[in-house]
Amino acid sequence: MVTPFPGGIGISGLRVYDWPTVDGVCGGSPHVHLTCAECYYVIGGQGSVQTLTRRGFASTPLREGTVAWFTPGTIHRLVNDGDLRIIVVMQNSGLPEAGDAVFTFPYAVLADAASYAAQAVATDEPSARRRRDLALEGFLELRSRVEAGEDALDDFYRSAVRLKQGVLDDWEKRWRAGALASAERTGEHLDRLRDGDIGHLGDADIHVMSAEGPQRLGMCGRLDVHDPSDGKSPHD
Repeated sequence: MVTPFPGGIGISGLRVYDWPTVDGVCGGSPHVHLTCAECYYVIGGQGSVQTLTRRGFASTPLREGTVAWFTPGTIHRLVNDGDLRIIVVMQNSGLPEAGDAVFTFPYAVLADAASYAAQAVATDEPSARRRRDLALEGFLELRSRVEAGEDALDDFYRSAVRLKQGVLDDWEKRWRAGALASAERTGEHLDRLRDGDIGHLGDADIHVMSAEGPQRLGMCGRLDVHDPSDGKSPHD
């Protein structure tokens, strides 16, 4: 059994795409997570993360040393102003990269599960660019509607939830085996310590993990994937 990261989290190294877009900046694919928070620790370069919530649109600068995180439902888009490199800390054993993500494709694509699935696949750089551009098209339209005072976010959220109904049980299994199990293990340790039981301290060890392989084409950039949670890495 591979010992999971502390707290049942996931972690990845990210080099944000430097591909230009129709609105004049470079960056990744706008998307949302339905159940997970995500944290960025910037280790180099500069850029920003654009977010869209019921509070409206915001752009948060990212510089070396910045730590920024956001909660489920925050539509986010990374912008690369120059060699933006990030350590991404992901809630629930990396679930954000293992399925808990919905791209901001235009509504017609979101409304058709087969079309969405086909557009969400990225096997090489050209297909990753097409996916990013389609997500950006929907994001810019969604932002425009929100800024015009329309109740567009709830429509998007409902579409996103419909797309993921069939995988919620799998997400729950990952959560139970990762974050929940980790929290329960801490409770067990506390009970042992109260009883003067030091048994678990005798199992102390150090674990080192390298990236699983070549960088992958993720949602926001090229990923160095680390996923010791279950021996599998269904990252996109």
